[in-house]
Amino acid sequence: MQKIGFSGTLDPITNGHMWVIGEARSLADEVIVFLSQNPAKKPQFPAEDRKRIIEQSARECGWDNVQVVIVKGDYTARAAKKHGCDYLIRGIRTTADFDYENLIQQTNVDVLQGAKTIFVMPPRDLGSVSSSFVKALEGPVGWNWTMKKFVPGPAYQAWILDCLRKEWEALWNYATASQADIALADHWFVHLTGPQAYGGADRHYHNLDHLVHGLSEIRVWADNTYAPKRDSALVKKAFWFHDAVYSHDDDALYSSEEASAQLWLASGLDAGDNLDVAQLIRVTDHFQGPGISHPLKDAMLSADLAILGQDDEVYQAYTQAIGREYAHVDPVRFNEQRGLALQHLCAKAQAGQLFGDAYFANQYNERAIENMQKEIAALAG
Repeated sequence: MQKIGFSGTLDPITNGHMWVIGEARSLADEVIVFLSQNPAKKPQFPAEDRKRIIEQSARECGWDNVQVVIVKGDYTARAAKKHGCDYLIRGIRTTADFDYENLIQQTNVDVLQGAKTIFVMPPRDLGSVSSSFVKALEGPVGWNWTMKKFVPGPAYQAWILDCLRKEWEALWNYATASQADIALADHWFVHLTGPQAYGGADRHYHNLDHLVHGLSEIRVWADNTYAPKRDSALVKKAFWFHDAVYSHDDDALYSSEEASAQLWLASGLDAGDNLDVAQLIRVTDHFQGPGISHPLKDAMLSADLAILGQDDEVYQAYTQAIGREYAHVDPVRFNEQRGLALQHLCAKAQAGQLFGDAYFANQYNERAIENMQKEIAALAG
């Protein structure tokens, strides 16, 4: 078979969709992904962005025979025929899927004189993965770690950047801000999510994942504790900047935390909250933090340490990321230093002092002790 088509809104493309495209590649020399632009739907991403995400996902897999075509004002089956595809491929997960897709295929062939349909059944672990399923994951604490399992890397990257963009615009009140303030905020959003900060290729833990997770923790903390809006905003601003600078250079003039605080102070973003936010960034510094007093210190530190109390899968991903981030350190020395750090944190947790904020302590203290004890034992073994 020379060409085969695959169609959908693909908002976002999932690992299930990628599996179907892979099956199509085994049947044909070329696969054309027909990206539906349905005015009745309100996709998360414009069609051009979805096209770019799909192309990037295909390149990540080394697929050089997959192209993407946006279908505007035509039926997909008819567009497929025009592009030389006699067949479309569809994944079916249930009998209900088959009944629906079979009806569509009859319409495609009998009414539209378009491409016929080949049905394939995905493996069990992808059987429930759909765009709607993935979209429904967003929101609760840790949603990003869960979503990451079900979509290709470029789709995940685009989704969390979109999520962070919405968080950022809400934080800086884009709806009422002046054009000059929006331009300044836009500049810092690009910087913070880009290669110089959380989007850096060498950032394996202190990265966009950490940013999304921490901001989710702060949002849920504020909702559950009825924190004043200004308090929540202060902690969020500090979290956005607290790891903006992250360096392993022992000869640097400032610690990474102090450099991040200085970056915030020079940003020009919010003169009214300048000192509060800088102090909240500094509380995450192992050297300065203990001597700093601030009413939101416990909330800031607890949000930063909340990763220690996550479930097994997320905690394992965290420890692996930390290992990659310190890959430059001799493995024996890393294990020793990591073990000592964990013993210190575990002792604090056992004394009820790891999470100074009561909400976070109730959520995570017990699980954090369990996680750290397991990791300490593994490092020692």
